[in-house]
Amino acid sequence: MSMNSPAQNRPWRGVMVATPLTLRDDRSIDFDAYAAHVRDLVDAGCDGVVPNGSLGEYQTLTDQERDQVVRVAVEAAGDGARVMPGVSAYDSVQSRRWADRAAEAGAGSVLLLPPNGYPCEDSAVRAHYAEVAEAGLPVVAYNNPYDTKVDLNPRLLAQLHADGSIVAVKEFSGDVRRAYEIAEEAPGLDLLVGADDVLLELALAGAVGWIAGCPNMLPESCVELYRAAVSSDPATALPLYRRLHPLLRWDSKPEFVQAIKASMDIVGRHGGPTRPPRLPLGADAMAAVRTATEKALAEGLDRPVRST
Repeated sequence: MSMNSPAQNRPWRGVMVATPLTLRDDRSIDFDAYAAHVRDLVDAGCDGVVPNGSLGEYQTLTDQERDQVVRVAVEAAGDGARVMPGVSAYDSVQSRRWADRAAEAGAGSVLLLPPNGYPCEDSAVRAHYAEVAEAGLPVVAYNNPYDTKVDLNPRLLAQLHADGSIVAVKEFSGDVRRAYEIAEEAPGLDLLVGADDVLLELALAGAVGWIAGCPNMLPESCVELYRAAVSSDPATALPLYRRLHPLLRWDSKPEFVQAIKASMDIVGRHGGPTRPPRLPLGADAMAAVRTATEKALAEGLDRPVRST
């Protein structure tokens, strides 16, 4: 691990940026642009990247594309431990296959949703995570009950941790009270911030990582915010959090992929289009993203990569 990493033996900790697909106008992936973006995030102080997650539009990828995204991320990061590929799929066999492929590519951990084809029972969730854990990489559970209809509640997370199937949870429920329940039920389980707009609250409650969207456009300011938040430095964190929140809250909206990519384009990074069925932002949403992004730049929250 590099000097940016908070813990050599726990590479899922710190600012792990969920990376978008860098698409050309024809919706093919620009892997050179993706590699450059990964390098830029690492150079800005981010601890690693999370390819093939929801922001990475993993559901739209061919098998070859999904595999290549991981391999490009590992090479560009310069240290495979920095890379936490998403390995979610509709069935455990496919998730296990993607975890095996991540291990072969040299990744340091994987991110896994529960089964998301139907609201399955706890025993099926536990079997699912146990199967993927057999690939040998540390597994970070992803709790997103809005999209999966399966809630990884603190009790179930404690069972998964006791099973030896997970090392951490990306908590996206938005309920910051869960941080304390998780600490009580599973004291050895790492809590990772899963939604940008509750970063400060969860950091103060004991989170040791952030699977983040906003650093894609403003990496330096987001790293500064995270470091202050987990260091219990509210004098630094709170003013910065307030200034960034108009952008942070897009991570919890249905149009988060389009919004983050649009903001990246505004600051001069490669955002680009999305793949169907995601459509471009409507006029009102685009205006809101532009206003928030340009205001952040005007206030000195990161410099634009090129003139906007």
